[in-house]
Amino acid sequence: MLVPVKAFARAKLRLAPAMPAAQREALARSMAEVVLRAAAPLPTAVVCDDEDVAAWAAGHGVDVVWAPGLGLNGAVEAGVHHLAERGAAHVTVAHADLPLAEDLTWVPDFDGITLVPDRRDDGTNVIGVPVDAGFRFSYGPGSFARHRATAEALSVPVRVVRDVQLAWDVDVPDDLPVAP
Repeated sequence: MLVPVKAFARAKLRLAPAMPAAQREALARSMAEVVLRAAAPLPTAVVCDDEDVAAWAAGHGVDVVWAPGLGLNGAVEAGVHHLAERGAAHVTVAHADLPLAEDLTWVPDFDGITLVPDRRDDGTNVIGVPVDAGFRFSYGPGSFARHRATAEALSVPVRVVRDVQLAWDVDVPDDLPVAP
């Protein structure tokens, strides 16, 4: 399991109209903890470029993949590579802003690529990939369509799972009613 985590102090800037910085930081930390709990007991790593996040992750007993200056796509690819070097055959990438996540352990129980889109079918909240599939990450607006096209172009099975809990991410103020 790989969880990319942005610096808590710089996370969720699009929520600024609805909440002050300290509250956004606490929310980002809380949601990341929810995702780590949902990943247990899978071996988990946090990929980050922030000392506070690295200390937080180490305090939760997960591996830290240090990936400064790579952006989200580069950091995730570095994290997948790191886990592959340590023997992982399959990696699940789950974003740290999923306040309703309860269970991520089912994602690697598939030999191909699993895509879990957000509730708008725009972003990709969870991706499970065999490390040797040649999958390229392409996060950002419209990522679900890009990830699906990339997955379908590879010679591996693809499944799309529309999971209500994993589809709910928190990006903008309208997303807040369900946040912890």
